Amino acid sequence: FEDRYFVPEFPLPDGKTTEADFLVELATAGTLRRYGSPMPEEVRERLEYELGVITRLGYSGYFLIVHDFIRAARERNIPVGPGRGSAAGSLVAYALDITTVDPLKFDLLFERFLNPERVSMPDIDVDFCFERRGEIIEYVRERYGRRSVGQIITFGTLKARAAIRDIARVLKVSLTDADKIAKLIPSGPGGLSVAEAIEKVPELADLVKKDATLERLVDLAQRVEGLSRHASVHAAGVVIAPGPLDEYVPVCTPPQRGASNGANGGESIITQYDMIALEKVGMLKMDFLGLRTLTVIHDATEMIRHRHEIELNFDEIDLDDPVTYDALRAGRTAGVFQFESSLGTDMLRQLRCDKFDDLVATNALVRPGPLDSGMHKVYIRRKRGQEKTSYQLPELREVLEPTYGVILYQEQVMRIANVLAGFSLAEADVLRKAVGKKDAALIERELERFVERCVERGHERRVIDDIASQIQTFGRYGFNKSHSVAYSVISFQTAWLKAHYPAEFMAALLSSEIGDTDKVVAYINESREMDIEVLPPSVNESGWKFTVTGDKEIRFGLGAIRHVGRAAIDSIIAARETEGGFETLADFCERIDLRVCNKRVFESLIAAGALDQLGGHRAQFTAGLESALAEAQLRQAERSAGQASLFGDQPDALPVSGSETLPDVPVWSEAERLTKEKSVIGFFISGHPLERFRDEVQLLSTRTTATLGTWSEHQVSVAVVVTALNRRISKKTGSEYARLTLEDFHGTAEALVFPETWSKLSDVVVADSAMLLTGSYSARDKGEDRVPFIVEAAEPLEALRESGALGVEIVWSRGMTDGNEVARGLAALCAAHPGPAPVSVAWSDDDGTETRLRARKIRVALDDSFLAAVKELTGGTRVRLVKAR
Repeated sequence: FEDRYFVPEFPLPDGKTTEADFLVELATAGTLRRYGSPMPEEVRERLEYELGVITRLGYSGYFLIVHDFIRAARERNIPVGPGRGSAAGSLVAYALDITTVDPLKFDLLFERFLNPERVSMPDIDVDFCFERRGEIIEYVRERYGRRSVGQIITFGTLKARAAIRDIARVLKVSLTDADKIAKLIPSGPGGLSVAEAIEKVPELADLVKKDATLERLVDLAQRVEGLSRHASVHAAGVVIAPGPLDEYVPVCTPPQRGASNGANGGESIITQYDMIALEKVGMLKMDFLGLRTLTVIHDATEMIRHRHEIELNFDEIDLDDPVTYDALRAGRTAGVFQFESSLGTDMLRQLRCDKFDDLVATNALVRPGPLDSGMHKVYIRRKRGQEKTSYQLPELREVLEPTYGVILYQEQVMRIANVLAGFSLAEADVLRKAVGKKDAALIERELERFVERCVERGHERRVIDDIASQIQTFGRYGFNKSHSVAYSVISFQTAWLKAHYPAEFMAALLSSEIGDTDKVVAYINESREMDIEVLPPSVNESGWKFTVTGDKEIRFGLGAIRHVGRAAIDSIIAARETEGGFETLADFCERIDLRVCNKRVFESLIAAGALDQLGGHRAQFTAGLESALAEAQLRQAERSAGQASLFGDQPDALPVSGSETLPDVPVWSEAERLTKEKSVIGFFISGHPLERFRDEVQLLSTRTTATLGTWSEHQVSVAVVVTALNRRISKKTGSEYARLTLEDFHGTAEALVFPETWSKLSDVVVADSAMLLTGSYSARDKGEDRVPFIVEAAEPLEALRESGALGVEIVWSRGMTDGNEVARGLAALCAAHPGPAPVSVAWSDDDGTETRLRARKIRVALDDSFLAAVKELTGGTRVRLVKAR
């Protein structure tokens, strides 16, 4: 062991002689705390077995090290995950608070984590709060020596587009040509290599054929594609050596400036070996992962504690809480860990999720293997009672009953081998690994051994052969149940918080994605669907993060505004806490630290609406900013120099209320206000681009984004803003198609534009445009819960009034005075605004009955000035837009 593995010694407390003895002492005390005294016999046997394996293999120090830094995290109130990977199957890990999942309750196996017959270093990966992970790495550096702890290097490789651009620079190909070539290569999860792109993208192939330089560019790019391009620091990997790290492996300083993750600064050590090489030379490495969801849970529970004076303890909350599962079945999964995708949401719906085991199962089912094999359909049918669950042997009922006879987890493969063939769980783990590796020869050998042992124990070969076949079919996709259970605990906690404390949860969720505009938009829309109002930012109420200001109100966080840094926000909050809220622009400028709040910060705050409460409007703040800043800088300089106290004179008092000192300038138009708002926030918070088309939306939309995913045999229309447009290449045809992200007053949705239609609409549909989309659904999607909307036609909402799609109707009532004069005035207005929109008149009787009258074929231009003039002329008469075709 010592010739191969290099594990640091754990610094034992005074009076403790060996790592093994100290581990036994801690684990025994932890088990008694978890299960009570006297310790149940089943628990005692499991504990003694695990401790025997761990101490015999020399891993006591490893467990103590992990226990120690997790203890340090909890003492510092840094959130730690309930477990990750196979470590949740260890009772010792549970007793040491390394994990918080009871392995006996969920039938999790220690041998899946640590096989005593196949010696290898344990692998305990730990999730920490995303924001404070660096503090734990710093703790480990201090505990074991800064020279002994390092982070791990990783190497980035040249992808197709990067290869094109790098070679283009060497060949001195123009940036325009290089960019054109690179953008023709689809990137992302479904991206193509350079060679594949040439084969499947006709436009790219044509460009290359016509130009020898481009042909050479593409040829060389294919040769370097996949090579290492740069080094960086692994996102989570940390290595701990028994002594100075450079005595065991080659090290270097961070490959990029600012790569240190030390909470207190200082340059970190980086290994020159990557993760795989470190394993081969026997170094102790572990993953300190930053999990954003832990930060969300922590922030939400802190808000609940402050606002409701409730200390939440998730260990005491019922994992089968019906309110939580009602929400999950209803598809309210935005922000729920692991289940935000449409696939996860649909699976929970179809499964009719009503208990914790369903979450565990769904976590295992929503992966390519089970989906491709149809395993998920079998499971769903059996769960819903649409297909009978049967067991080929009575012994299998206990193992497979929780999953309706489906071999879903790797631990079930191990249990089957243990129960039917008499394999030890360590032997069964060898079979499990063989099946998972998809090595045909290895699988055949291990399954043959399994069959023979079963037959020797009296089972019928025909039945066992069939079970072996099922193990091979389903077992290859079997998921680690320990990991699924541990992560399902996090899933449940997020779903529970959302169901019981929606405002606090959504505020924490929005804060966690404060730098991701798309997600913030999605979560604001989700909040609105939950009847939670997200208010614009305010220098008088906002903090760095999103905060709850009422039962159904969340105030936008200042940290989500572009160009406004942490130091500036801290200055604003400090001034507010010291002297109260700000009253005017001048008051605001004078009281905050102008050394960290430059003009750009002010412009961003103004554009975002954060100063709207200071007695003026955004155009006035912008126009008056220069003078307000100059005056405030002078006052701050005077105070700094101590002039006031030297001469006994106080500076003239600044105005503290009203807007009379601000320049008298016109208010920004709604379009200008929203455009500036989006430029610093990334989306619209104080209004919506569809607002000025509200009549068109109501008249012409047959669906909203909330109902767009429901199948219909008829064509439907939806008025939306296209907030994102992703061009993609069809793998089947090589043609370009588009996936659109749509937004309206109800939320967001997606739509597809197939290649043939996209070739006609690619110049019409552009990002951030307000469109009327018309389309339908595929017949094969009938009966599904959520189906894709397929766009067949598109027209800008701006153009509808000009196209004759809308007309104007004037409702004439009996009580109108000066009817003839009004009629003559209307005729003159119509003549002065010729256009394509038809004009009609409806007669309204005293009882409110309306009769449409035949009108001459008058057509007008439906611009805002015409409509305003008509409304002014007709007084109390109703003027409304109507559908003309």
